[in-house]
Amino acid sequence: MQFRAGHASDAHWRAAVDVCLMQIRPVPKGANLGFAYVSDCYHRDAPALLDYLRAQTGVDHWVGSSAVGVMGGVHEYMEQPAVSILIGAFPGGSFQVFSGKAQLPKLGATTGTGTGTGTGASAAHFAVVHGDPDADDMPSLLEDMGGKVESGFLAGGLSSALGAQTGTRQFADEVFSGGLSGVVFSSNVSVMTRLTQGCSVLGKAGARTIYQVTGGERNVVSMLDGRPALDVMLEAAGAGGEGEEALRGAIAGLVIGLPVAGSDTGDYLVRNIIGVDPRNRLIAIGASVEVGMSLMFCRRSPDAARSDMGRMLESLRLQLQATPSAGLYFSCLGRGRNLFGESGVELRAIRNSLGEFPLVGFFANGEIAHDRLYAYTGVLVLFT
Repeated sequence: MQFRAGHASDAHWRAAVDVCLMQIRPVPKGANLGFAYVSDCYHRDAPALLDYLRAQTGVDHWVGSSAVGVMGGVHEYMEQPAVSILIGAFPGGSFQVFSGKAQLPKLGATTGTGTGTGTGASAAHFAVVHGDPDADDMPSLLEDMGGKVESGFLAGGLSSALGAQTGTRQFADEVFSGGLSGVVFSSNVSVMTRLTQGCSVLGKAGARTIYQVTGGERNVVSMLDGRPALDVMLEAAGAGGEGEEALRGAIAGLVIGLPVAGSDTGDYLVRNIIGVDPRNRLIAIGASVEVGMSLMFCRRSPDAARSDMGRMLESLRLQLQATPSAGLYFSCLGRGRNLFGESGVELRAIRNSLGEFPLVGFFANGEIAHDRLYAYTGVLVLFT
């Protein structure tokens, strides 16, 4: 597989795209799929932008998303008008773009089914997906989608926008909003994907502490391990006193971790603490609460994110046979310069660990890995 990538910023979308086109030329022979990540300020021009890309490259199939920030190489364009594109020459019949209008291959189908020209590879093995952050019950949509690919693995992110005045857009051979879209790959496309968290789990003596919800409903936790939930949270956070100021200090950077059942890697989903009730000792979280469920308290920090990023990249480096052919990176809006204080920290770490290769991505309003929706994470996809 051959890939080329380009990225640029300009107040006018066509000028930005033209710079990208100069970077990707000559277009690889047989190029047949493109990824396009564009700033949300271009949302009204998305149909024209997609038509222009198709006409200028000869690549018919495109997937992607609009976002508050896009990435290319080691550059981040946060809250700037920018475009980042990747085109690749994939084996014939090895992918299929999908959306609400274009369906996935059936589970169990093989490439070239009915044509006599296929490789016999699983037609629906892995998918890169983009989603609408306003879609109802996104976790259920992702779980359903994960059941439609042989590996059960998805990777991607939810579109992002600065406000309702811009809205979000997805590319899947046309421009639309709503639900999920993307591209599904057959099993003869070699990919690797990993997730990196941005938090450290709080616990005693370096061991994470997992609590059981013993009282609560809807999104409110009243009791943890038989004690008032707020008391347990303040103890875990090492709060030094009562009062509004002490409470604010204890909660700063604090989030909830929901352990993923059956995970052998200690995986967890991060959800925000959205409110506290000091009088009744309650906490409200950004997830449905059920008695008997488990949770942890975590704190977001740049040091924790750097450390886990290093762990993820070292794991990939040890498994790679050579420098990747290309990559996609989906990072949370709460990461990037908002977490690290400077731009390009994650992208430079990827290049320093894995080498120089075409890499594009965007800052998401929720990250997708396996069949779950994450927050404050980074998801890396490598074509090898």
